[in-house]
Amino acid sequence: MNSKRKRKSDRTEKYTHLLYGSICGFLNGLFGSGGGTVAVPAFEKNGTEPKKAHASSVALIFVLSLVTAVIYLINGKLDFGTALEYIPYGLIGAILGSFLLGKIPDRLIRIIFGLLMIASGVRMIL
Repeated sequence: MNSKRKRKSDRTEKYTHLLYGSICGFLNGLFGSGGGTVAVPAFEKNGTEPKKAHASSVALIFVLSLVTAVIYLINGKLDFGTALEYIPYGLIGAILGSFLLGKIPDRLIRIIFGLLMIASGVRMIL
């Protein structure tokens, strides 16, 4: 009986991963980003501590972004010139942000992430 519960739990977990992974990929493909806004809470819901959830989200979005970029390139939607203007500064920000993640308390990370999601939503609506 215990093995039945475990199999059901494994199946539920597999479907949860399927659902969240699909949503992350869909958002990334449709908007060119956005999967992290789903991935971080999904990782945390499954018991990952906040800092690891953010870092794991980056790994997931990296792979999704590569796939998305290739498809955009194939469809003629990718403008390398525009992207290249931002990449050096984005790399600097990524390095600083990844170092800061280890130094900021989990609660503050959640607050900053939540405020960023709210600000992004308001900006998109307006």
